[in-house]
Amino acid sequence: MRSRSFFNLMLADFIARSAYQLGKTPLLPIFAASLGASGAWLGIIVSISTITGLFLKPLFGILSDSWGRRLWLFVGAGFFVFVPFLYRFITTPDQLLLLRLLHGTATAIYGPVTLAYIAELARGRSLAAGIGTFEIARSGGYIVGPALGGWLLLSLAAVDVFTVIGLLSCAMVLPLLWLPPTRKAPGLPGDSSGANLKKTKSLSSKQSLGAALIEATRLPAVWLTGGLEAAAFVALYTLKVFLPIFALEAGLSVALVGIFFSLSEAVHVLGKPVCGRLADKLGYLRAISLGMLLLAGALPLASSLAEGGLFLLPAGLLGLAQALVFPAAKALIADEINAGSLGAGMGLLGALQNFGKVAGPTLGGMMIGALGYSGALLALSAVLTASTLALWLWSRRRK
Repeated sequence: MRSRSFFNLMLADFIARSAYQLGKTPLLPIFAASLGASGAWLGIIVSISTITGLFLKPLFGILSDSWGRRLWLFVGAGFFVFVPFLYRFITTPDQLLLLRLLHGTATAIYGPVTLAYIAELARGRSLAAGIGTFEIARSGGYIVGPALGGWLLLSLAAVDVFTVIGLLSCAMVLPLLWLPPTRKAPGLPGDSSGANLKKTKSLSSKQSLGAALIEATRLPAVWLTGGLEAAAFVALYTLKVFLPIFALEAGLSVALVGIFFSLSEAVHVLGKPVCGRLADKLGYLRAISLGMLLLAGALPLASSLAEGGLFLLPAGLLGLAQALVFPAAKALIADEINAGSLGAGMGLLGALQNFGKVAGPTLGGMMIGALGYSGALLALSAVLTASTLALWLWSRRRK
């Protein structure tokens, strides 16, 4: 039963993420430009959906703790399915901005709820491996979506592609329908998908929302791992925005820059299950620390190695670092937090991740302006190293 549920969730997430990413790159900038958006306004339209998750992920995670995961999976699916059909009625950049905020609600709901559901399905020592395996589907959407979007734009107008997105998203409902009924935890008004975690305190219906939020915000593991992931995303998104410019200025081929990011993502995606199993054996804190140190070491290499194939060395290290950090961080929170507050914890973690994604290009640009490209990467590397040391100090004090 659990293996079938796991597969159904992976399939639904892959369909949803592929369709959603199809609507982001390269489709969204082209559609926004056709409406008259340009410059900073164009950038805001493309990134505004991330800000939605920054504020709403904790809320929907908490609501899934109280009302049940399965209900909110269908609510999130509703946003994935119906919002794309509204793009046909958009005629101005202002309207598009508002619709992107609404569309961002889909991932704000679906992200923390699916992760909480998967964490509850995972058994014992396989927690990080289960999360890592599940996230292959999520990462696969980032690969399939843009490629499919570019292909569809060869024969369809941008607004018609959004209709295709809505139709494709309908398919995600089928595997969700096959999810089995989930068991209720004592004292919760909804279902909790089973009590597989170490701590299984129950919450009354009146206390569930507030208690879940308090539980999540008081747990040091949430803030420490979430803070580390936010710092990692600041560094990663700084690279995504500014590395192509640096590489071109250094005389590197545009094709080599594309291979850099493709290699990094391939190592990240394929390494998640293996690194998840490693984290289950080594311990989540050790895996997170190792990944953060790899990331800290790879950042300076991205600016110092500008000779042909050597330029790709840090790409593999960046992918491996992400594969170590992200599944282990989610598993650590799932292992530490009260079962009735798991959605709240995953929602807060997702909000901190989104903060790093939003702040990364801005903070990175400010640091590059003040320190130069190489100096900024060295400074980010120092911040990641110091953050890892802080994690170790916290773990020793806890012991």
